[in-house]
Amino acid sequence: MEENVVLTARGITMTFPGVKALDHVDFTLREGEIHALMGENGAGKSTLIKCLTGINDFESGEIRVKGIDGPVKNHSTKDAQEVGISTVYQEVNLCPNLSVAENLFIGREPLTKVKTIDRKYYNHRAQEIMDDLGISVDVTQNLENYSLAIQQMVAIARAVDMECKVLILDEPTSSLDDEEVEKLFRVMRMLKDKGVGIIFVTHFLEQVYAVCDRITVLRNGTLVGEYPVAELPRLKLVAAMMGKAFDDLQELHSGDRKDISEELEIKARGLSHSGTIKPFDLDIHKGEVVGVAGLLGSGRTEMARVIYGADHAQTGTLEVKGEEVKIAQPIEAIHKGMGMLPDDRKAEGIIEDLSIRENIILALQARTGAMKLIPRQKQNEIADKYIELLSIKCPSRETLVKQLSGGNQQKVILARWLATDPDFLILDEPTRGIDVGTKTEIQKLVLELAEEGKSIMYISSEIAEMTRTCNRMVVMRDGAKVGEVTDDLTEEHVMKVIAGGEDINE
Repeated sequence: MEENVVLTARGITMTFPGVKALDHVDFTLREGEIHALMGENGAGKSTLIKCLTGINDFESGEIRVKGIDGPVKNHSTKDAQEVGISTVYQEVNLCPNLSVAENLFIGREPLTKVKTIDRKYYNHRAQEIMDDLGISVDVTQNLENYSLAIQQMVAIARAVDMECKVLILDEPTSSLDDEEVEKLFRVMRMLKDKGVGIIFVTHFLEQVYAVCDRITVLRNGTLVGEYPVAELPRLKLVAAMMGKAFDDLQELHSGDRKDISEELEIKARGLSHSGTIKPFDLDIHKGEVVGVAGLLGSGRTEMARVIYGADHAQTGTLEVKGEEVKIAQPIEAIHKGMGMLPDDRKAEGIIEDLSIRENIILALQARTGAMKLIPRQKQNEIADKYIELLSIKCPSRETLVKQLSGGNQQKVILARWLATDPDFLILDEPTRGIDVGTKTEIQKLVLELAEEGKSIMYISSEIAEMTRTCNRMVVMRDGAKVGEVTDDLTEEHVMKVIAGGEDINE
């Protein structure tokens, strides 16, 4: 191992049923370095961290840590901590009902000569630790009295006091405001100066360039590359994460775009949700397909959830067809002619133990009301209509939806919303994880719905897919709407806006 290298992972391979989550991945972390681990959803970041910290038993490869003879094989987070690897997650896993000092020393409390807990010593030592990191707290106060940012810093302080050589920060800034993020960065830089190697997992590009020294990019379980931050402009980072080579990029158009109606379906002004999406304005016209582009975590889904009422808007106004409305929950959105296909069909879409028929009529029944059940014959007709329209491959309408392929499950959720005849439809990653043929069918259907005058918000990680489908694209970054693309609707241009407007050749 090189003199200044604190951790290496070589050839790490991990397979889940039917999926190679990591395929011979290498990773190198140096002392006194903040190293960003980047990649889109499913790239393998979390799996690699779990291999490093003993949560996953990887199949092949080896991990080495400075000061430890031979390869390290962690079988638990305790094993990882004993060799100097500590992790702080987005969700702080400490005890809010205990004091800051108690949290710092939980499980390793100092004892007096008579084997009782030496509270005087650990309160004094805890205050020293927090002061040393520049964190102003009273360590005798319960952790729950402090902000999430302070709680995360307590978790970091605990890791540091346990003499960690490697500190993994997994999405630590997702719920922090700008001032809290800067406090966290100050602590990270302080630890860097002390020689701690930090692995920083985040979806926020601005933060990577503000605090990191190197970047490792994973995609689909494989290593794309390791780069010094100064040698990887944002646009090239986005390209590496998404798997796009710009040299051979061809402009993609959705064909002749019909004139869009002046009539507004959706008019949002200053809508926001604390901690997830900053105030944004958005107009969507009748018969228009508006794409929402940006990296995972940029605020794409959060924008949709605020409009739909899945998250309560804390500021701003929303008009539907010219009427100002207050949508506090999705059922109210349904009554206003909206529908939303969620990005996670397993968790928020299908109900596995219900039949295809029951899944399809679910939203329509919710709008009709529990006291006015849709007659069974009508249910059958609706289910049969959309099974045929969307070419859902199934033995019968009574087949349990969990027995279908992912692509057919996606079609069932789409059928659920089409059955309500919505005027405004939000499609969040409608083609994720489905085959090319089904993707094409869904894109064609979107264009047909727009021709019928329905308005659609189309969210996708596939930029090329949206350039073929959308009339206009909204670009999100770090929880904020940063622009719209209307004229030069090409993959290259949209990627450039996502990355922050840099020149491709910088």
